Amino acid sequence: MLINNNEYFQILENIKNQIKAAQYRAVLGVNQEQIILFWNIGRTIIENTKYGAKFIENLARDIKLEFPTAKGYSVRNLRYMRKFAEIVVNEEKVQTVSALLTWSHNTYLFDKTKSLEYYIGSKTYQRQALGEKAANYEIQLPKPQSNLATETLKNPYVFDFVEQREGIIEREIEQELVANIAKTIMELGTGFAFIGNQYHLEISGKDYYLDLLFWNTKLRFYVVIELKNTEFKPEYTGKLNFYLSAVDDMLRHESDNPSIGILLCKERDKLTAEYALRDINKPIGVSEYKLSDFVPQELADTLPSAEDIEKRIISKYEIKEN
Repeated sequence: MLINNNEYFQILENIKNQIKAAQYRAVLGVNQEQIILFWNIGRTIIENTKYGAKFIENLARDIKLEFPTAKGYSVRNLRYMRKFAEIVVNEEKVQTVSALLTWSHNTYLFDKTKSLEYYIGSKTYQRQALGEKAANYEIQLPKPQSNLATETLKNPYVFDFVEQREGIIEREIEQELVANIAKTIMELGTGFAFIGNQYHLEISGKDYYLDLLFWNTKLRFYVVIELKNTEFKPEYTGKLNFYLSAVDDMLRHESDNPSIGILLCKERDKLTAEYALRDINKPIGVSEYKLSDFVPQELADTLPSAEDIEKRIISKYEIKEN
């Protein structure tokens, strides 16, 4: 069906106004604002599906013209928005979704509904899909820095451009994160700038090396990331606490905010992490990370089907109605 110019420009103007309003409200591209915006755009696309596939292509082109520096409005992402609005049809449920998963995790689930390591293990799906965070930012940082730092933390971090393979070691994962630094930064979130890996510090004549060092341009603090290809162990927090003390003393400018740390582990028990962080005096968050969805064929038959996963995802979004 052909769309006349006046009608199309009215639809385009409506979407542009939604984007502008969300930009004004959002701080650091806050997840909830982004999810709600994308759902509204997806709903608009659904309401105008009668105009065919070219409709999305035209929207992507014209949004790019209006917002040349804005990210996330490609043809592919607009199709994700439509799919999101098809799955979650109630606006009240969108509020629930936006509190549970970031947009990158939603699109990850849209794409990866076959055999995922993401769903292997004893009850890990429930804990990871809910994105439970373990951090002491609220205790160790003043507001509003504590709130904003907490918002930057994800669980899990999804590095699906790094292949999960037998025998892979921490240094190999680190090297692939650095080799794909643009993708790594996209997953970390808004405002992250890469400083270096194996960043050298000399303390009392001894050499120490930080796995990954970033600077957050929005919040103006250093971010030290330690990568562990094991389950979380309480002693990891002591080492990261030590590194943060050194960074604050040796690198931090007096106008900077306190540095924060992120421990990325293959597995993480939330309660154990909370106990480990309780008496740590530096701001640290503990999260899991996930690599690519490669699964050996012998495990494939033991994993849930696409239909099963979709039902479990949607059930998390359901709000009981009497």
